[in-house]
Amino acid sequence: MRKDTENFLLSAEYDLTTAKYMLDTKRYVYVVFMCHMAIEKTLKAIIAEKLNKVPPKTHNLLYLIKLADLDIPQEHFDFMAKINNASVVTRYPEDFNNLIRSYPEEMPENI
Repeated sequence: MRKDTENFLLSAEYDLTTAKYMLDTKRYVYVVFMCHMAIEKTLKAIIAEKLNKVPPKTHNLLYLIKLADLDIPQEHFDFMAKINNASVVTRYPEDFNNLIRSYPEEMPENI
């Protein structure tokens, strides 16, 4: 296994654990953000292994799925599209208070 692949996977696991802590403390904006990061890093690990090169510096999950040449079930692809779109807002909010209000408790469960 490539060293960068291992690092991506360890970091993804760390991010997923962080998402759980954020969920436990009702910090829903960061639940979505950290889940996105975990998925992104997992996809980059796959790309690093399959293509034997450093993956591109992008946060676009749909692009990474395509680059990894993954054939995933439609429901998983739909989930990735949802979290991909939701994460953009968490990175660059125009109004943070509004953002927090838009992420009720059900939001992470419904993505």
